[in-house]
Parts: sequence; C-alpha cells; structure tokens
Amino acid sequence: MKKFLAISVAALALCAFIAVGSMAAEEKTMKASGEKEFNEHCAVCHPAGGNIIDSAKTLKKKDLDANGIKTSADIVKLIRNPKAGMTKFGKKTISDKNAKAIAGYIMTTFK
Repeated sequence: MKKFLAISVAALALCAFIAVGSMAAEEKTMKASGEKEFNEHCAVCHPAGGNIIDSAKTLKKKDLDANGIKTSADIVKLIRNPKAGMTKFGKKTISDKNAKAIAGYIMTTFK
C-alpha cells in the first residue's frame, strides 16, 4: 500500500511538473504571437506603448486604468469597438485568438 501511494504521489508530481512546463511554453508562444500581431496592427499608432493621436491614452497601465481599461477583455472590446480616433478591427482582420494575444501582450509589456 505504501509503495502504491508513493508511486501515485510521484505520478501526480510528474503530471503537475509537465502541466506547468506546458503552460509556460504556451504563455511564451502567446506572448510572441501577441508581439507580432501588435507590431503588425497596433505599433504604428502605439509605438512603444505610446499614442500618436492622444497622448493621454497610452498603453501604459496608469493611462489604461484612468481610461477604464483594467483587463485583457477590456482591450479586446476596445479593439472591436474603439472610441474616436482608433481604427476598428473586426474578426476578419484580427481573429479572437490574436486579439487576446495582443491584449495579453499589452497587459504584460507596457506596465
């Protein structure tokens, strides 16, 4: 019984280790994808997280917070239905997956 328990615990630990490693690799891939998509669709108006149209609406956390943008989902909503001065990006231009990748990239890059 002790041997079975030890094997079970070891197997669970191995599964957890593999899952964490897999999630880290997926997160790295998502960040690379987000950066690529950001550079393709957003960087022209938001170089280095700035804003060439309205300097009060940068992608820096303090400005996002001040403008009611608190989560990645908020950024995706803004990509789909922007305010004046920003290009609207439909699902044909930026897929949901890529919009989420862009949002994640913004949230982790421009602190």
